[in-house]
Amino acid sequence: MRIASYTTAAGPSFGLVTGDGIVDLGRRTPHADISAALAAGALAELARHASAAPDHALSEVALLPAVPSPLRKVLCVGLNYRAHVAEAAGREVPEHPRIFARLADSIIAHGAPLVRPRNSAQFDYEGELAVVIGRPGRHIPAARALEHVAAYTIFNDGSLRDYQKHSVTAGKNFPDTGPLGPWLVTADEIPDPAALTLETRVNGERRQRASTGDMILSVPQLIEYISAWTPLSPGDVIATGTPEGVAHARRPPPWLTPGDVVEVEIGGIGVLRNPVVAEEDPA
Repeated sequence: MRIASYTTAAGPSFGLVTGDGIVDLGRRTPHADISAALAAGALAELARHASAAPDHALSEVALLPAVPSPLRKVLCVGLNYRAHVAEAAGREVPEHPRIFARLADSIIAHGAPLVRPRNSAQFDYEGELAVVIGRPGRHIPAARALEHVAAYTIFNDGSLRDYQKHSVTAGKNFPDTGPLGPWLVTADEIPDPAALTLETRVNGERRQRASTGDMILSVPQLIEYISAWTPLSPGDVIATGTPEGVAHARRPPPWLTPGDVVEVEIGGIGVLRNPVVAEEDPA
């Protein structure tokens, strides 16, 4: 199933994407949003509505982040592809995952503008596979980790490289720099998250292309490590790292500029597309 969070003139809702339409689950089920449905373990219930006639055309709604606010956790993994480690001069393959958190106001939807802040021009893209937790757990063994995954989606970890040099948290958390979407694809449709192809394009030019099988630490290994130090809950998001090809490693670096369009495509999930705009001056 593809499950989208969206809003219309009637307010926010969520639904099944069927072709070019959306079946409104907000009015067909007792769940307020996808996070509530995941917490209730209701994916099988949602699937029963797959044959219903669409309530909206996909083109008529505004998508929200694939997991909308209030987000509980967005945990991101750094340096999880060997070729990306190699292009980052002076870096060594990490012995343990490099984890950092994303703030909720940095997360945006498919189609929403990626905002380049006024105080930095070193705006970079990072296409990533994102994992959405469906079953809660702590100390989850890698052998059972995929049982805790509800769905997958796409993340673009927009990064301000000059700020990142002195603070990863700052460089990764400017407002409106982290697109998540366009929707969730349930785990039953992606039996092997290590068998996907990821590609990032800027203005149609390919910048990144890799297999998720090239990750240093797999999705199960990441879940095992993360759940050892923090409990995972339904709706939590784990962004699994980016492959080689980021702007920071190129000479000269082709930083994102207003007017650019960034697309991250992952086979079996879809295309996450966002235009880049400049931060507006305060009124």
